[in-house]
Amino acid sequence: MSSRLENEASFEATNLGFLYRQFTRPKPLPTGVRLTDQVAIVTGSNVGLGLEACRQLLALGLSQLVMAVRSQSKGETAAGPLRKQFPNSIISVWVLDLESYDSIRAFVARCTTLPRIDIAILNAALMKPTYTTVPETGRETTIQVNYLSTALLSILLLPILRDKRIAGAPRPPVLSIVGSDLAWRVDIETRGQVLQQFERPEAYSQFPWYGRSKLLLTFFISKLAEFVSPDDVIVNMPNPGTTKGTAFFREFPTLAGKLVAVLQFLLARPVDVGASIL
Repeated sequence: MSSRLENEASFEATNLGFLYRQFTRPKPLPTGVRLTDQVAIVTGSNVGLGLEACRQLLALGLSQLVMAVRSQSKGETAAGPLRKQFPNSIISVWVLDLESYDSIRAFVARCTTLPRIDIAILNAALMKPTYTTVPETGRETTIQVNYLSTALLSILLLPILRDKRIAGAPRPPVLSIVGSDLAWRVDIETRGQVLQQFERPEAYSQFPWYGRSKLLLTFFISKLAEFVSPDDVIVNMPNPGTTKGTAFFREFPTLAGKLVAVLQFLLARPVDVGASIL
């Protein structure tokens, strides 16, 4: 890493760097960008950032959208207004439960039926107010969903994106795995069995656990990108920042939820700005 990039990376991890990002509007897309004939997948797409990302992709002329959600009924409810607003686009709702490896494999198998995949945005993530585990794996839920399952989904989707690349397309398919500012504000024990440190209910704290899940995912994506040619698939990890208008803290107790709402009011980006980064 050059000294310039090293200095920039150090600044990004500071409180000032966080505030700078929060109050700096991202660069707009170049004029004339159109997604005609293209197909996109967005996970976690029935609310918040994922839903707004779907809307923005469709507004750019996206031909086919797959909304990957845990609940078919909630996904259909979210898809309804989009279908009315964008009647010329095909909008499908597919079930994807990141707490189940079988569901992930079934979803990926279904992806092979698509004519092409130009964009895959892996946005689904969660933060639990208390320590819970996934029955299928026994892992803590935040680590399972945000890190392990997202990593598996990334690995399984990559060869499909590569094989379905359209000759003459303006760019290779894009795999975007959504990151977080909290990844840079936590520490993690990397010696020994890394995942064992997340199997202690008495040590659970939701914000550090979420940050560590995203930090582990960052480690994974940075290594994964070394094995993927950008001529085949572009792998990136956008950071939308703290964002208003999401259902991210819906499981939190009332008081904690209100405190978070105050912080979001003061610091958070509008959801359309956050989604534009994805």
